[in-house]
Amino acid sequence: MLVPKPLAALLATSLIAIAGSVTPALAATDIDPQLAALVASPQRSANFVARDGARHPAEELTYFGLRPGMTVVELWPGTGYWTEILGPYLAKSGHYYVTQPVPGNKEADEGVARWQARVNGMKGRVGSITQTTLGKDHYDIAPPGPADLAVTFRNLHNWVSAGYAEQALTGVFRALKPGGVLGIEDHRGRTDKPQDPKADDGYLRQDYAIALAKKAGFEFVGSSEINANPKDTKDWADGVWTLPPTLSQGDKDRARYVAIGEADNFVLKFRKPLGPKQP
Repeated sequence: MLVPKPLAALLATSLIAIAGSVTPALAATDIDPQLAALVASPQRSANFVARDGARHPAEELTYFGLRPGMTVVELWPGTGYWTEILGPYLAKSGHYYVTQPVPGNKEADEGVARWQARVNGMKGRVGSITQTTLGKDHYDIAPPGPADLAVTFRNLHNWVSAGYAEQALTGVFRALKPGGVLGIEDHRGRTDKPQDPKADDGYLRQDYAIALAKKAGFEFVGSSEINANPKDTKDWADGVWTLPPTLSQGDKDRARYVAIGEADNFVLKFRKPLGPKQP
């Protein structure tokens, strides 16, 4: 399994860029009190709150630069972990786009239905949410240029697997205004193995992800280790889904996997250049 040639030239420079690009941990005083209050809200779903120790929502959104009044695009929101925070945060003065999977996949359609039910139960706490789609041949996630921030959490490996990661990231590039930020979180793959071009185990090498975003025109700003997990050896029977929250092995070695926790995840920050896209 070799790295595709169009990405190979970028991987070496991406590895160099990673060195020295890690952002120090945020102090509590760096976090917007409104954001901190929403994360601490008793109105959030208990099963989502239980995952905050692995996901660090306030720190991650702060690292990506979230501020009141922004136009934010969230790609593939799952069942709404981040929507419960972003929806209320942007309700008064921001604009929130949610880009769902293209209809037609049973599992994805069920996830969208659960997301919609959750949003319907949040009436009065979320503002107007503009919904669009992202999938094969559907890359216009928002009108060109209004977005300040686009975020996606643990989805890039799916687009790699489906063969349209480059087109998806190019669609994000179009939606962002010059200087706009793209934030990506995903399961970090091992560096001692070539990247599986289908990402069948759910893991992506960090340098591979950086190269993909650069190919779409983005500048790499830096990375954060807030969601790192050194206990994750990334050699599981069912890939990343062996670990929480999926626990695909059921009761087999369950205590062991729970003790390891959620996967080792990279958190990457990119920016759309202020000037024209470079060739």
